Amino acid sequence: MTVPVRHITAAPGGKAQQSTTAVRLREKIGYGLGDMGFNFYWANISAFLLIYYTDVFGISAAAAGTMMLVTKIVDAFTDPLMGAIADRTRSRFGKFRPYLLCLALPLAGAGVLTYSTPDLGETGKLVWAYGTYTLLMLVYTAINIPYSALSGVITNDSQQRTTLISYRFIGGFSGGILVTYLTPKLVPLLGQGDDVLGWQLTMLVFGIAAALMFFITFLTTKERIAPLSLQPNAVRQDLTDLKNNKPWLVLFALALIIMVTITMRAGSGVYYFKYYVMRPDLVGEFLSSYMLALALGAAVTPLMTRFIDKKRLMVLLMSLAGLLSISLYFVPADAVGVSASSKA
Repeated sequence: MTVPVRHITAAPGGKAQQSTTAVRLREKIGYGLGDMGFNFYWANISAFLLIYYTDVFGISAAAAGTMMLVTKIVDAFTDPLMGAIADRTRSRFGKFRPYLLCLALPLAGAGVLTYSTPDLGETGKLVWAYGTYTLLMLVYTAINIPYSALSGVITNDSQQRTTLISYRFIGGFSGGILVTYLTPKLVPLLGQGDDVLGWQLTMLVFGIAAALMFFITFLTTKERIAPLSLQPNAVRQDLTDLKNNKPWLVLFALALIIMVTITMRAGSGVYYFKYYVMRPDLVGEFLSSYMLALALGAAVTPLMTRFIDKKRLMVLLMSLAGLLSISLYFVPADAVGVSASSKA
């Protein structure tokens, strides 16, 4: 079933015109598949990249953790810059869709390079890790930011836009669950005892699958909302405006903290089960359950905001997450209950 929506296009004289079209089911599914593709990278980075660097690549946990933190801070500043660049893009395919087409394969290549282990010394490996991971995150940002903005130009109908975000939500968490469950199984299967090769081939599989999903998103979506013909500000002016926007700075810092904690929690979970619980076979099941919990939390958040102020709810939930994280320290290793079926 399709629902007609109104959209705005730019008239030759700079005036807005309105027309009617429909956001079809295949377009919603295609848009959702895009976020599934992104989670083939994001979920893998969050859960497995740190232990790959320490246990396979061969650098210290301190060096790997510092490198990932520095790169994420840099990445946080490239997000608004890429947004400004994408907003000024003009092509026959639109402003945002061309990035899905042009950067899908470069992103796959960057992913394989990041999960490759060259025969270098300690310093050389660290340089390789910084270079490849930075490249991966730059390309990821360059394609993810336009994708995120795409929902705003597919339709200006608020209900339809909410539906698009729901499909993105489903696709994203489905991708995360697939990655966290399949990766611990694919690496030994594809590597046949060679973890270095196993990680390379696993990322190649995920990269190709993600590229296909980005192509589907490109083919099935359409940018219907065109801006009025106004003179855009310089990119530097946009960044200056953000720097002077105190509420944005607060949200920026909060988002950075949340993303760091999510990444640390997922990444430390692999070490927790491998070296503390001594059950590496449970990593996939644990991380899949973790992704399901994230999905459930995101699903019930709109319901909770009906009864609790958003600011108060944020403080309450962040405090609760902190207490639960601390409580894990006191859980003994043998307190993990496993059924015979899950052990198999």
